[in-house]
Amino acid sequence: MDKTGENRFKKILIATDGSENAEKAVSYGIEIARATGAEVYALHVVSTEHAGTARTVMGWTKAFEEYLADKGEAATGHVENLGKEAGVKVESVYLRGSPAEKILEYAEGSNIDLIVMGTQGITGVKRFLIGSVAENVLRHSKVPVMIVR
Repeated sequence: MDKTGENRFKKILIATDGSENAEKAVSYGIEIARATGAEVYALHVVSTEHAGTARTVMGWTKAFEEYLADKGEAATGHVENLGKEAGVKVESVYLRGSPAEKILEYAEGSNIDLIVMGTQGITGVKRFLIGSVAENVLRHSKVPVMIVR
C-alpha cells in the first residue's frame, strides 16, 4: 500500500524456469499477490539464445524443444497450483526468445506493477560470460523487481 492507501500491486509477473530458486520466488510472489489482491502472470520463456550452437553441437531437435515447452508448462503449473491454494488468479504465459528481453517486454506491454523472479546466484567467470537474466531484468526494468535466491 502506498501513502494514499491504494494498492500499488495490481499485476504481478512471476518469471519462472522451474528451478529451485524460481520456486522460492513463486512462493513470495503468490504471497504478495494474496496480501494485495493482485493478479499473477506466470511467465516462462523458452530461451533461444543458444539455439544455433545447440543445433550444431547437440543436434537440436523438435523433441528437445518439446521437452523445454513441457518444462515450462510444469513450471507455470506450479504457480497456478499455489495460486489456486491461496485464492490468487494466475494466468500462464509462454514466450520464446531471450529471457531477459521477453520478461521486460511482457512487463512493459502488460502494465505489470512488480516482477518477481529467482536467481541462480552464479558468480565469477561464468556470470561474466553468460550474464544473468535476473541482473539484466533488474538493470533495465521500469517497475520494481524482487529477486529471490
